[in-house]
Amino acid sequence: MSTSINDLTQPIGAPVPGWTPRPQPTGVTLAGRHCLLEPLQAERHAADLDTAYRLAPDPRAWTYMFTGPFDTPQDYLRYAQGAAQSTDPRHFAVVNRSTGKAVGTLALMRIDPTHGVIEVGNVMFSPLLQQTPASTEAQFLLMAYVFDTLGYRRYEWKCDSLNAPSRRTAARLGFQFEGIFRQAVVYKGRNRDTAWFSIIDTEWPLLRQAFEAWLSDDNQDAQGRQRRSLTQVRESLPR
Repeated sequence: MSTSINDLTQPIGAPVPGWTPRPQPTGVTLAGRHCLLEPLQAERHAADLDTAYRLAPDPRAWTYMFTGPFDTPQDYLRYAQGAAQSTDPRHFAVVNRSTGKAVGTLALMRIDPTHGVIEVGNVMFSPLLQQTPASTEAQFLLMAYVFDTLGYRRYEWKCDSLNAPSRRTAARLGFQFEGIFRQAVVYKGRNRDTAWFSIIDTEWPLLRQAFEAWLSDDNQDAQGRQRRSLTQVRESLPR
């Protein structure tokens, strides 16, 4: 990041000309080829989500979440009813376009319009969504909404530093690791050291190009498998 020198010969941050606070995210629906992101509605989505989550062989996906696992569908419905009313976090359901069923959720949170900073979190993808093109597309749709529509400068990803799958996912999606905040959170009766990652607006054009190339038909073989990984696609692009 470039710096400037002020009249007192002190280094200062680069100017951000014309900056104004960004809009708050709203309950929009974002459409892709494989999935839709819809504002979470408990009555519409909760039953499908609870069913999809229960397809997992064990509850390990909930270990690093602040909530869950839920003992009954009614317990999950009550959670979803509360989450649907929240505007920060603002929760979205990921809906499979082929089946019309909700198969996961994610949220925009810690929303700071003044400085143009926002976080993606509460990512809970069921076995029906994990490791599918729709899972990557869901992340891409939300990033594009934040950077291209709302004009934010910084997009964050945070997780328990011990959550290796989440850290791998952040790196795969193009987030840059920034460090560990020690003893940042207490949840479920235990400590969390938090790993921080981010994407900033100057990095987004290259990442957007990589997502679009990875999601294209050209990157799928006859069996629907990727020809090149997202990381390989991104690293092949000229900077």
